[in-house]
Amino acid sequence: MRVGPLAGLRVVEMAGLAPGPFACTILADLGADVIRVDRAAPGVDVLSVPGDPLARSRRSIGIDVKAPAGLELVRRLVERADVFVEGYRPGVAERLGLGPDECLARNPRLVYGRMTGWGQDGPMAAAAGHDINYIGIAGALDAIGRAGERPVPPLNLVGDFGGGGLLLAMGLLAALHERAGSGRGQVVDASMVDGAALLTTQLHGMHAAGLWGNGRGANTLDGGAPFYDTYRASDGRYVAVGAIEQRFWADLLHVLDLDGEPMPDRANPDNWPAVREILAARIATRTRDEWAKLAEGTDACLTPVLSPWEAAAHPHNAARGTFVSVGGVVQPAPAPKFTRTPAARPTPPSPTGGDTDAVLAELGLTTDEISALRVDRVVS
Repeated sequence: MRVGPLAGLRVVEMAGLAPGPFACTILADLGADVIRVDRAAPGVDVLSVPGDPLARSRRSIGIDVKAPAGLELVRRLVERADVFVEGYRPGVAERLGLGPDECLARNPRLVYGRMTGWGQDGPMAAAAGHDINYIGIAGALDAIGRAGERPVPPLNLVGDFGGGGLLLAMGLLAALHERAGSGRGQVVDASMVDGAALLTTQLHGMHAAGLWGNGRGANTLDGGAPFYDTYRASDGRYVAVGAIEQRFWADLLHVLDLDGEPMPDRANPDNWPAVREILAARIATRTRDEWAKLAEGTDACLTPVLSPWEAAAHPHNAARGTFVSVGGVVQPAPAPKFTRTPAARPTPPSPTGGDTDAVLAELGLTTDEISALRVDRVVS
């Protein structure tokens, strides 16, 4: 039995890459019953790695959606669902017979989620692309990197996951809230370009106010300011410094034992290189963890820069249960946390098609009917 704030919500997910699965992982983590429709043909599923956290906590059914009988099975799943999620290029779902018109005709209360890079329309809608392309035209990539150097891809966190999967999950929940009053479903068109652009909202406000615009790597929050940057410690590892406010800056200088030494006025950007040089020289005298220990209990805003693999062992993360081990794979735990309806511990990914028989039985198919579909390679 599913538990969590979304318990009772039924989701059908067409297997895909990164942002769509991430949105469905969020829903599954919070209690939704997510059924992932995987490909029926054996040996062609290359969408995930063993133990992939983006496939956790849901069931898998293998269906050949290009076969008429397979298409009808997905439509029957849609009839019982609250949410349907697909991440095809525009027009592909329609050609398969699983577009919004077909699905909403079967289930007028359905919330139909579409995850693309460029969106369902616009001159680039049909083009190929990846996270780096989407955040490039959204205006996010240009702002990330060091002064005088080329932009640096922020992994695929800004487009795929922040501007993509999170935005889609938020849109689906907003549409479900609206449906509670209207009784009607609708289409949620989530694009990574739109989402990545939305993530830059603060930058546009700062630019309009004259507080941002000195070029990449030369502003307060992009590593341009010496009080908001990373520094190399004596062991080659790094600490993060975020002492923006004056009172935090004072604490930082105390931790670094620099509060009694002359320091250029940090409020003047012309002095930033000199301030940075002083901080870098001092931080290079101790290890990362030594500085982190000295900063504990202060408001110096100095913390260790941990690898993703170190993060689970940090005392704060351990105390909050920020990471869990699922099937032997350490990974982030469901978030956020709820007081009355906490999320369950995630379960390992189901084998591709591992729940086919059980899901088809829930649709009312008999054992003989399921066997016939398997013989015809409609399901696996």
